Amino acid sequence: MPQIISAIDGRRPKHIVVTGGAGFIGSHVCEALLDRGDKVVALDNFDPYYAPAIKRGNVAWALRQPRYRLVEGDIRDPQALEEAFGDGQVDGVIHLAARAGVRPSIVDPLLYDSVNVFGTTCILEEARRRGIKSFVFGSSSSVYGASSAVPFSEDEVAAEPSSPYAATKRASELACYAYHHLYDLDITCLRFFTVYGPRQRPEMAIHKFVRLIDAGAPIDLYGDGASRRDYTYVDDIVIGILAALDRSNGYRILNLGTTQTTRLIDLIVMIARKLDRQAEIRSLPDQPGDVPITYADVSRAKALLDYRATTSLTDGLDHFISWYRAAAHIRRDVVVA
Repeated sequence: MPQIISAIDGRRPKHIVVTGGAGFIGSHVCEALLDRGDKVVALDNFDPYYAPAIKRGNVAWALRQPRYRLVEGDIRDPQALEEAFGDGQVDGVIHLAARAGVRPSIVDPLLYDSVNVFGTTCILEEARRRGIKSFVFGSSSSVYGASSAVPFSEDEVAAEPSSPYAATKRASELACYAYHHLYDLDITCLRFFTVYGPRQRPEMAIHKFVRLIDAGAPIDLYGDGASRRDYTYVDDIVIGILAALDRSNGYRILNLGTTQTTRLIDLIVMIARKLDRQAEIRSLPDQPGDVPITYADVSRAKALLDYRATTSLTDGLDHFISWYRAAAHIRRDVVVA
């Protein structure tokens, strides 16, 4: 768990609603909030996009904490929102719930639009209705598409998304601006760059590569392996999220990344060496929706949040592999494919 220090000296404990609170990033955020003394309500629908038992494991520690409450429900369901937000004061919202994944969004764009755009509007409306001023939205580096100049700057128009998933994230950023403009909500949209670490979803690259290489199974390499990503360890993302919550001020879009990029083929080699295995690679054509590079300019987050990623990729992979080897339930609940 990262060392979290509030940006507000002498702060009172806050009451925070975290949507997607049982997911990969969300569960880490909830634990960090609890660790610093806040009261947390996590809202999650335990969608079967991947094994719900994995999410149950994610929240096991938090469920034993007296300042934590888990509400199982959909962000589009008014009854679930009523239960999550309750009757008392809520100081802030961290909205991380979303239908994730670039490639699946091409298969089912209507579902992605419903969950990610309509669902975000439901959460914004709840915040407006209750007078909650502090709102953090989990966006994605995918909004930059394939045509943005590198390193990616928040000043980019980001008007050419390469997938329905990216389009829904950009649309949600615009919805956030409308609610800031109309109702004076303080909203920070955080564009996450390829987050990895303990509890990472099973279909994501690092988790999938570790699982398959460790099992001696072949891995699919789409394209020539030259695509580059700015891999960001989850603890560094959590610190940025909490800083954005504590320093809420107007409407902002901020990148959270490392400013370092790694080629896909080099990532595979690193993982194989750390596992002391040989990687069996099946070369396949590029997939629709993929982009050649993600590369964060974090100067704005540094100026406004004192943000700086401190975990190197090699150290982060060590942390992930240690967690993976210790988490026997992960290997039971996913299929090696």
